[in-house]
Amino acid sequence: MLPSSDSRLQTHRVDTESIIVTDEQSGARLDAFLASRIPDMSRTKIQQAIDAGDVLVNDLQVKSSYRLRAGDSIEVELPEPVPLELSAEAIPIHIVFEDKDLVVVDKPAGLVVHPGAGNPSGTLANALVYHFSQLSATAGTIRPGIVHRLDKETSGLLVVAKNDVAHERLSDQFVSREIHKSYVALVYGKMSVARGDVQARIGRSSHNRTRMAVLRGTAGRPAHTIFEVSSRYRDFTLLDVQIKTGRTHQIRVHMAHIGHPVVGDSTYASGREKMVRDMAIRREIQGLGRHFLHSAELAFKHPRSGQVLRFRSHLPLQLSDFLSVLS
Repeated sequence: MLPSSDSRLQTHRVDTESIIVTDEQSGARLDAFLASRIPDMSRTKIQQAIDAGDVLVNDLQVKSSYRLRAGDSIEVELPEPVPLELSAEAIPIHIVFEDKDLVVVDKPAGLVVHPGAGNPSGTLANALVYHFSQLSATAGTIRPGIVHRLDKETSGLLVVAKNDVAHERLSDQFVSREIHKSYVALVYGKMSVARGDVQARIGRSSHNRTRMAVLRGTAGRPAHTIFEVSSRYRDFTLLDVQIKTGRTHQIRVHMAHIGHPVVGDSTYASGREKMVRDMAIRREIQGLGRHFLHSAELAFKHPRSGQVLRFRSHLPLQLSDFLSVLS
C-alpha cells in the first residue's frame, strides 16, 4: 500500500542557474560537467533535463555529449519542489472500468494528474491513493499507478496501473505505439482539408520555459499527430485527432503550429478569440475556463490477458453545450 501521510517537500533549489564556461572547463562533456556542479542531481536526471530542453547552451538545445567550449553560456532550469509523499484525499473520480490490474478513469478538466510545482495536493494521484489500496509504484510514490498523463484542462480517459507488472506492460505498449488514443478538439478557423498529418519535433521553448514549441533540425523529440475533420463551423473546425507519440502539449502545439490553435487554450491561442466575429461566441469562449480538448477514445491490450479493451467517453456537457451555440 502506498503512503497516505501528509505531503512533505524536497529542498532542491528552484531557481535558474547560469554558468559561463572557463578555459579550464573547456572540453568537458555537458552532462558530466553539470553533475560535478549540481551534486544533488544524478547524472541520469541531468541527462533527462538536457533531453527535455531544460538545459540550454548559448540559448540552444544540445545533446548530453556536447563538448563545452570556453565562453559557452549554460542555462539550467533546476527542479522545483515536489511532494515526497502523498496524502489520501477524498476527491471523487469517475471510474469507467476496474479489475485487479488496472483502472480506467474519466478525468474532468481542471484536475491535475499528479503533484508538482504549484500543485502539491488536490490531484488525481491524491484521489487514487484514497480510493485504491494498491497501486503501481513504478513511477514513484508521487505518481502512484500513473502510466500516462493528460493536461490539467484536458478531460477524458486515462489508464492507471494497480501493480508494477501491469504498469510495465502498459508502458511498453505506449513506447511501441500500440495504444490507440483519440481526442476531440475544436480549433480556430475553417480548415480547407479533410484530414492532415503533422510530423514536427517538439521541445521546450527557448523563449518561454513554461511553453513547448515546434523546433527545427534535430532539437526536441519527434512528434506525430493525425487529424480528420468532423464538422465545420463559421470560425471553427471540429477535429478527431490521433497522436502516435505522447509529447507534452502535443496536440495543442501542433495545432497552433499549423495555424489552427485549440479553442480556449490560454497558452497557445491567447487572444485568438478576438478574431471571432460573433461577440456572443467570444464571450462563450472566455467563459469556458478550459481548452476544448477531450480524450474520447482509448484502446489497449489488457496487460495480463492480452484482450483488447476499448473505451469511449462522451463530450462533457460544457463542451457539447458550446457546440450547440455554434450550430
